[in-house]
Amino acid sequence: MAGYFAIFLVLLTLASGLVWLLDALVLAPKRQQRLVLAQSSAGGDLPANVSEQLVKEPQLVETAKSIFPVIALITIFRSFIYEPFQIPSGSMMPTLLVGDFILVEKFSYDVKDPVWRKTLYSNNKPQRGDVAVFKYPEQPTVDYIKRVIGLPGDRVIYRNKQLFIEKACNGDNAASCGKLEMVALQLKNEGEFYQEQYAQRRYTEQLGTVAHDILQTPARREHTEFFFKQHGTAIDEFVVPDGHYFVLGDNRDNSRDGRFWGFVPEHNMVGKAVFIWMSFEFNEDPNSWLPGWIPTGVRFDRLGAIH
Repeated sequence: MAGYFAIFLVLLTLASGLVWLLDALVLAPKRQQRLVLAQSSAGGDLPANVSEQLVKEPQLVETAKSIFPVIALITIFRSFIYEPFQIPSGSMMPTLLVGDFILVEKFSYDVKDPVWRKTLYSNNKPQRGDVAVFKYPEQPTVDYIKRVIGLPGDRVIYRNKQLFIEKACNGDNAASCGKLEMVALQLKNEGEFYQEQYAQRRYTEQLGTVAHDILQTPARREHTEFFFKQHGTAIDEFVVPDGHYFVLGDNRDNSRDGRFWGFVPEHNMVGKAVFIWMSFEFNEDPNSWLPGWIPTGVRFDRLGAIH
């Protein structure tokens, strides 16, 4: 949906801009010529209301000139700087909740045009621990948000709800690569969140220098039979191809992520989620007369940077 809206904004910007340009180069001079001819025919004494009518802009031109600057600024801001998104599911709990409205920094990674998504400027690469928005590989018109776990060349294992990473060997981490390391977890609490009737455990997970919270549901087994099958690896092992990334949801037992469909091509990356600018609570009681889409409160304590 976000992709279609981006195309709509670009088309509206182009259309209003072209109408403005056509008026400036063709229509406005013609209106001025009609005014000069009318003044000449009237001996230079033309009523003011008639003069105004002759040079008056058509309604379409007036509308285009009024909306073009605003639409152009919105298109530029949304396409290349920050884009707003709403969190529709609980797959990134507790980091992001349903009802959170976030800003995604578009220039964190490669800057792309909003229609064909061709790279206009190569910037930074996604980093381990980033909360990234990307085009879902199985349906590129849909935007997904997950956390970057594996970088190109990494070997990632998710076994018995524990994450292991063997970093790829390159110039940046030559000293620490080639060894499978368990990602540290520290239990914070249990029972703050539930998946169906099952209590979840909240851990702080340490991905290098990035500390963030995740949820696990001990009572739910891992559905390894549905995991993405990569040739030459174990069912719970993933070797990240060059130019791709491996992502997971922070709500580990309630997220359809890279474990089930594979890897995110670098081209699919949209940007890095950096800020929660609004967070609404919604009524979850199925017996309530209030529709579920109507906010019942604002979670001001959630506003701020995303980690």
